[in-house]
Amino acid sequence: MTQTRPPLPPEITVFERGWLSANNILFTGPDATALVDTGYHTDAAQTVALVRQALGVRPLDHLLCTHLHSDHCGGNAALQARWPDVRTAIPPGQLAQVRDWDPVALSYEPTGQYCPPFRADAVLTPGTSVLLGGRSWHIHAAPGHDPHAVVLFEPRTRVLISGDALWENGFGVVFPELEGHRAFADVAATLAMIASLSPAIVIPGHGRVFDDVPGALERARSRLAGFEADPVRHALHAAKVLLKYKLIEWHTQPLDAAYAWLLHTPHFQQVYQRYFAATDQRLWFEQLVHSLEKSGALRLQDGVLHDA
Repeated sequence: MTQTRPPLPPEITVFERGWLSANNILFTGPDATALVDTGYHTDAAQTVALVRQALGVRPLDHLLCTHLHSDHCGGNAALQARWPDVRTAIPPGQLAQVRDWDPVALSYEPTGQYCPPFRADAVLTPGTSVLLGGRSWHIHAAPGHDPHAVVLFEPRTRVLISGDALWENGFGVVFPELEGHRAFADVAATLAMIASLSPAIVIPGHGRVFDDVPGALERARSRLAGFEADPVRHALHAAKVLLKYKLIEWHTQPLDAAYAWLLHTPHFQQVYQRYFAATDQRLWFEQLVHSLEKSGALRLQDGVLHDA
């Protein structure tokens, strides 16, 4: 049965993207236009085309990012090139890193991903509001998946833009945990904050717009409890996500080349050294591949990985 998308206010258009790119949320208000999150750099031309087609002759006035992972801001540079006067706002805590362009501190090199350098003009300060589509959206800190992340909430329509803090079936990898920081408690606090807002509709960073928010929160809390009880399970999940994400970008890749990429990807090495160092690294990698193959996430044929 096809499920219909919950109705959104008319000024909001959601471009639901594949998992390589985060969803893009376009606002066409009476005075200004805005886009929240811009996808991965490989999809930037499509992002620009979608926005341009939706706006017609109107310019893009504002660009906002829920957080600065590469799949949420990889289209920023292309959008700034198309609309040079667009004003770009990012979460607090990384403004200096963007202005000095530090791809290590911004997580791009550690995850083995890429993000074209972009300009940041302002920060999205939690506890304040931003005008989008003629409505006042409240900015809330949402650490856990990313320590600097924010979510946006409009209290009259009770619509939440959740980034990767809450999906219909979970939330994003808790990256600070991979670096040795205790961040599961931050995820729990963020889920509690979202519950306190009582949103009616959630526009997630990935997946479809949904309105069963209590169900999503219950599933997220159950997933979190499992990770807290078994951090190795979370680490293994993170390793699979990193490999699967890169394979979506590659489409196909020889097994040996994928292994070489893993050896030079810091987050992979952190996960391996912290949780799986007792296992031979090549064997561990092949176990990841076979687990993803068994789940249908990839196909291995004649020594070549294929996205599935």
